[in-house]
Amino acid sequence: MKRKIPIAVYFVIGQFIAFFFDGSISQTMSGILFKYPNAMVPYLTVLWLILAAFFGNGKKLHLYTWAAVIGFIFDMYYTGLLGVYVFIFPLVVYLCQLVYQSLPPNFMSGFLVYFLGITVLVSLGYMANVFIGETDSSVAQFLVNTLAPTLALNLVLLTIVYFPVEALYRTHRQ
Repeated sequence: MKRKIPIAVYFVIGQFIAFFFDGSISQTMSGILFKYPNAMVPYLTVLWLILAAFFGNGKKLHLYTWAAVIGFIFDMYYTGLLGVYVFIFPLVVYLCQLVYQSLPPNFMSGFLVYFLGITVLVSLGYMANVFIGETDSSVAQFLVNTLAPTLALNLVLLTIVYFPVEALYRTHRQ
């Protein structure tokens, strides 16, 4: 008898793969993604969390706990600004899950909700950096040079992975 692997195992493995791909893509494609004055930041980590919120059982996956844990690791490993993403990641996942549940469950709803989630994530990160004096760019510069390119990149990434991840969760429903 073939034993079925629980979706939680796939979730955790996928989360760490997404986490390391965030850094790997940023590093290997830095000449394209971070060409002055623009910055396109891939958020595969958040994409994986939000897709789990869309398709999975958040309670069984302990989604908010994982969002906080991966946010803390993200802070330590990528930003050096400890404590920002540990709060932003769970907030964005909660917000996206709440909005997605009130819409018809389809790609377009996911696209719009992910757009909202990335906007909130990047904007709160920007506000935290302004608050502590890490950035001096204006809101207009932020919107044009960081938010818009980051949204474009992450919406393309969502378009690529949405249906395969949906199929993964569909085949492992319990």
